[in-house]
This record gives sequence, C-alpha cells and structure tokens, in this order.
Amino acid sequence: MFCFVYNGGMINYNFLRELREKKGFTQDMVSKEIGVSRQTYIEIEKRHSELSISQAKKLADLLDISLDNIIAGKTESEPEVVFEINKSIKKSKKREWNDPTPEERISIPQERVEKFKQVLLYILAKIGGKPNIGQTVLYKLLYFIDFDYYEKFEEQLIGAKYLKNTHGPTPVAFAKIVSELEKEGKIETVKSKFYKYDQTKYLINPKEMTDLSALSGAEIAHIDWEIARLSDLTANQISTLSHKDTPWLIAKEKEIMDYEYVFYRPEETSVRDYESI
Repeated sequence: MFCFVYNGGMINYNFLRELREKKGFTQDMVSKEIGVSRQTYIEIEKRHSELSISQAKKLADLLDISLDNIIAGKTESEPEVVFEINKSIKKSKKREWNDPTPEERISIPQERVEKFKQVLLYILAKIGGKPNIGQTVLYKLLYFIDFDYYEKFEEQLIGAKYLKNTHGPTPVAFAKIVSELEKEGKIETVKSKFYKYDQTKYLINPKEMTDLSALSGAEIAHIDWEIARLSDLTANQISTLSHKDTPWLIAKEKEIMDYEYVFYRPEETSVRDYESI
C-alpha cells in the first residue's frame, strides 16, 4: 500500500478519502484548498502521487484533524452527545473539558434540546434559502446567538456546548439535532454550491408550522437582531469574526468554549453597552 511518510509515520490515503467524504468535501474543493489540480488530487487518493508536507498540513487544517491523527488513521475524539429526558443535570466544572476523552459524555436536558430545535427551525424558516446560509454559517450564527445573549443578559438562550475547531466554534449537538429533525420530517439536508465552494444546506419542510413555544419575546427579538447583522456574511467572513472572539482565543483546540469569557471580549465582538451599566 502506498503511503506518505511524515516524521516517521505513514499517512493512509484510504483514511483520507473516507474522512473527506464524511466531511462532505469533493475532490475539486480539496484540490483547490491545498493548491493542486483536481487530477493531481485524484492521483493522490489513488496512491499514484504523494502529498508534500505543506499540502498535508493544509489538508489536515481543512479536515479539522491533526497530522498525528492522520498518521494514526483516526479522527480527534469528541464528546458523545446524550439527550436526557425529564432529568436535571449538575453543572459541569470547567476542568472536566480540558482533555475530552472518547468516554466523555455531554448530557443535554430534553427541554434544552427542544429549544435548540426551535431556534434552528426559526433561523432556517427566515434565511435558510439564502445562498450563503450553509452549515458553516449556521454554526457561527448559533454561536453568536448564544454567546452574545449571555454577554447581554448574563443568561443562557440555548446554552449549547461549542467546540473550538480550526474553522471556528462548532455546536456539539448540531449533528444529532439535525438527525432528529430529519427523522421527524422537518428538514432536509442537501449538497449545493456557493460560488465555487461546496456547501451543506438544510431546507425546512414548508408544510411544517414553526413552533416558538420554548422562546420568549426577548429571545426571538435577539435572534432577529443577530440574523439582521450576520446573515449576509459568507462562511469565511463569519468564521474570521468568531476567531477574534475571546472565548475562541482562550480555548484549546477541541476544547469546549467557556461562556464566561464573553465579558473579556474586544470591541469588535462585544455587544454589551458597559458604559450604561
């Protein structure tokens, strides 16, 4: 089997192909990101050509994975998401998120899950059809909705957990929430393009009525405000903005981001008027 040797280890190209497909990236998109032609990248996946070290690093960055784990043939371990039904959970201490292990579980109360669903469906109903609203923009929009609300009111809106990933905050429960909404027939996942970039979009079922019973008037107003100011940004623009935010800067890679750091934000991302307090 042809493998690329890196620091004494070997990159398994079968694993790279599987990971690329799992992430929803086409060969064309990956080739442009690492600076080679599509045909050259096809040859790389066929093991007829090698990745350079710089190309391997770019690919690792795109796939949100370390080179060490590419060599090991495994993805970074992320906490398992567990939805609780009619149970209360104790607030986790911050130290528990320092080095998440495969055995770690993030429990989300059922009432919070329903709120997450309602917020996501409300966003999709309002702007899901816009060309730029794909998975990446949704991740960051949910992040700013949550963290900005906490900075403004010192209370949680969704209160979702967000991992620090290379391309910005990622809501841990998003994939499981989407899976449940698809099973309920409320949304559909589709692959599309935004200009030259591949994109994952979520389309809401037009026959479904939007349920906002878990949201207060103030929370809906806040979501509308965030949509108005952020929904025209591209994935790159909103990711860049999230990279300037203190909670993202403070967190370690693949660590759960701490809401408390919103009170140490720079002017560019702060949304609270501290002078009037």
